[in-house]
Amino acid sequence: MNEQIIIASDSTCDLSPELIARYGIQILPLRVSLSDREYTDGIDIDPDMIYRHYEQTKVLPKTSAISIGEFSDFFRPFVEAGKAVIMFTISSSMSSTYQNGCIAASDFENVHVIDTKNLSTGGGLLVIRAAELAAAGKSAVEIAEHCRSITDRVDASFVIDSLEFLHKGGRCSAVAAFGANLLSLKPCIVVRDGKMGVAKKYRGNFRSVVKSYIRDQIGDGSAIEPEHVFVTHAGCEPELCEEWVALVKELGNFKEVHLTRAGCTISSHCGRNTIGVLFIRK
Repeated sequence: MNEQIIIASDSTCDLSPELIARYGIQILPLRVSLSDREYTDGIDIDPDMIYRHYEQTKVLPKTSAISIGEFSDFFRPFVEAGKAVIMFTISSSMSSTYQNGCIAASDFENVHVIDTKNLSTGGGLLVIRAAELAAAGKSAVEIAEHCRSITDRVDASFVIDSLEFLHKGGRCSAVAAFGANLLSLKPCIVVRDGKMGVAKKYRGNFRSVVKSYIRDQIGDGSAIEPEHVFVTHAGCEPELCEEWVALVKELGNFKEVHLTRAGCTISSHCGRNTIGVLFIRK
């Protein structure tokens, strides 16, 4: 990677430790609160801690945006060392993280804050693209402009086994949650224009529903950029994850299919047994 360019993201990008190390990504974590204690996403808390806490208390965690001061402290040493920073954040429609990053960046030269208009590895796809462009010798301005130009081509969606977390978090009504559970409906949540919405409702057991969902999303794979496809889950059984990864590989001629687990921020909102296929459309 070009040593004069720092590629960074907030912790919602859900890239695996291996990919973070491979591409030299700098991660700035969000905060997660359980009861009266605050944790740092991916540092001293993991999704399984969140699930255990919920099972014991029936209280969801609260997540908080990265503050302006945290962004400033993060940017300063890189800028003082003469480096450019490209910082990716979760959708500005879902968090004030992007706005705070922009305010902090206004005090520095050559800091570019990018609204991914997405979440999880939907943003992670842009982070990897930026790292690859930096390695190819592109300037920070060129990288930032390119990544902003393709945000609308990122295809991010998830199938959720239970609406419990979304309901408790105020993102779906009790009637909708009851009806979905009663009818064994599994909603497909999509990200469009930076916001989440329901695209389709599948019926049946989770394992078979996910297979149908994957086939719907991938098709024959011809409309998808082949370099990177993500299968990202929030606590699904390992053998099922491997089965779904194999199906993605079978359906399309992709160079890399990455299996990653959603971090604390995303898991706090969707709950266990959520899985998505994420990619960039041509």
